[in-house]
Amino acid sequence: MSESGEYGEATRAVRLPIGDGPQGERPMRPPVHRSTTYAFEASQDYADVLDGARGGYSYARIDNPTADAFATALAAMEGAGADRPVHGQAFASGMAAISTALLALTSAGSHVVASRALYGNTYSLLDGLLRRFGVETDFVDAGDIDQVRAAMRPETALVFTETLSNPGMLVADLPALARAAHDGGALLVVDSTFASPAVCRPLEHGADLVLHSATKYIGGHSDATGGAAVGFAGPIARVRAARIDLGPTLAPDEAYLLHRGLETLPLRMERQCATAAEFAAAVAAHPAVARVDHPSLPGHPGHGLARALFDAGRCGAVVNVALHGGRKEGMAFADALELADVAASLGGTHTLAGHAASTTHRQLSDAELERAGIAASAVRFSIGLEDPRDLVRDALAALDACGGA
Repeated sequence: MSESGEYGEATRAVRLPIGDGPQGERPMRPPVHRSTTYAFEASQDYADVLDGARGGYSYARIDNPTADAFATALAAMEGAGADRPVHGQAFASGMAAISTALLALTSAGSHVVASRALYGNTYSLLDGLLRRFGVETDFVDAGDIDQVRAAMRPETALVFTETLSNPGMLVADLPALARAAHDGGALLVVDSTFASPAVCRPLEHGADLVLHSATKYIGGHSDATGGAAVGFAGPIARVRAARIDLGPTLAPDEAYLLHRGLETLPLRMERQCATAAEFAAAVAAHPAVARVDHPSLPGHPGHGLARALFDAGRCGAVVNVALHGGRKEGMAFADALELADVAASLGGTHTLAGHAASTTHRQLSDAELERAGIAASAVRFSIGLEDPRDLVRDALAALDACGGA
């Protein structure tokens, strides 16, 4: 195959690396390897594989061919425009990838500068569990680079942000954050779940490590749970070592489904992002709505950054809708929807809705929600593949039913 840069996005997606067959043939689908253990002709061969002296497989918690195929394929997508080789590691979930990366890149006495607009479980991991083990975190407005720089310390190990924040869809200024992190001797680690490599590839903009909940857009069909870490050789080696010790192994059947999802990722994201932009513009005009968060809207604070950093026409497929009022109004709005399903997760073919303050960000107090820019009434929509007009009609009818006409 020619250099991948010669091909377009869709061609690269359906021609991802899979590996060879048993006689050197090229399978069209990655084989599913369910074996947990592998036999060797000699003890030295076994030892050499464990020591990394040669390639191979010994035990599924350490490596699995199907999981490796998925991680390699995702690395090819995330590294399409990178200036050096990109490697990947597969995990059982997105939080497994995030927690393993944070444990791998910090130690007692380390310091983290993190965006205060983070997924609830990431926030509680940094503010609770890791703090118990001597890792301190300062949560800052990551959109204010001066504030990020002011929070840096000599012991700062990493700056952590999300490409698109959950649920406010704030856009990270990745080049500026990378400069701030690297000037302070730290790494830039980016959770890019809400973007996926079909919207933005943070490694092209200075990030050192990119994390994904592959359960979302990468899998794309709400039928597989997984996560991934993708990055350059130094950070990914540390993450791999921690993964082997901690054991958050991605199952081979899940890996197969996630690899399959990568092939249609650009097509799905193109459609879902376009629908999200149309949905956001229509819902924003309703009198019951106080604010709509989506970078396609000219008034969104990340509109300019999205145009500069994201693939043309794609601003993500999550739309955050805040009503006039509080928790009661937000939950009533979600309950009045008929087409959009009230459900966990995002990134699948169905449009899902959820009241953020009582679900994805339930760990945050009202004061923390306010600091993170999350309204108590906010309902997060993960836009699926339905017809845009049907989704708009459903949302507007629900708003009317809530007394906002």
